[in-house]
Amino acid sequence: MDLSQFFHNDWFYVIVITMLPWIELRGGIPVGIALGLNPLAVFIVAVIANCLIIYPSFIFLDWFFHLMERIPWLNSRIKKIHENAKPYVEKYGVIGLMLFVGVPLPGTGAYAGALVAHLMGMKNKKAFIAIALGVLIAGVAVFLIATMFKETLGWILQLKLI
Repeated sequence: MDLSQFFHNDWFYVIVITMLPWIELRGGIPVGIALGLNPLAVFIVAVIANCLIIYPSFIFLDWFFHLMERIPWLNSRIKKIHENAKPYVEKYGVIGLMLFVGVPLPGTGAYAGALVAHLMGMKNKKAFIAIALGVLIAGVAVFLIATMFKETLGWILQLKLI
């Protein structure tokens, strides 16, 4: 398969939807299943694609916040957020972040998890583990829901709503 065929491939759409902020695998898995792809393969591809965005998110946030810290009034606000978040990191840490990301709702995925981890001052290695586990939890939940409603998803797809 050449590259032009890949862009017209259903897998391309699953990966792109999975990597979209605030949608992520919560949209990629149902779309892949609705397109008739192997549900287990869709789950695996979506979880991997969603985990691949974690470290680039850390890099972007480190760069972005470094720029923001150069502005005095923003720097003081960022420091205040870190100070206020410290008790929550100590109390909930990896488990809290994992559960936050694991809730299968828009806005609680890997991107939001990376932002929350950064604001809370969590180390990237711990945050990656928490976010990846949360992505896995959300993936399982979305997979189960999507496979239960596969017939409904196929019917919606026939209406050309997706």
